[in-house]
Amino acid sequence: MAKNIFIVDDDKFFGEMLKEHLNKKGGRNVSVFLTGEDCVNNLDEGPNLVILDYNLDSVNKDAANGLKILQLIRKKNQLLPVVMLSNQDQYSIALQTIQKGAEQYVIKDEEAFENIDRILSDIL
Repeated sequence: MAKNIFIVDDDKFFGEMLKEHLNKKGGRNVSVFLTGEDCVNNLDEGPNLVILDYNLDSVNKDAANGLKILQLIRKKNQLLPVVMLSNQDQYSIALQTIQKGAEQYVIKDEEAFENIDRILSDIL
């Protein structure tokens, strides 16, 4: 059965690149959301995993950031795996997201897709 993966990133180009990468493996239905609110509103579609950008407010300053969206996801589903993705390489931010319920924290760098693949093989 195909796995449903939600990508939440306000950088449309990055989100689509990640979607294309994940679709190469097959057996996955990947959806990209530009806002965390759109993701939360579609949780009834039953994703098996959410890849969530930490800085969702970089384009729209009024948007909820990834940490707030993580908390909203946790209110609706305690067990849904969430991988936080960010340009932030600060240990304190990574630790904060893990403490709030993220499974893993991935830095958006040249190894991001490889790191996500490794995490997905462990989670899915």
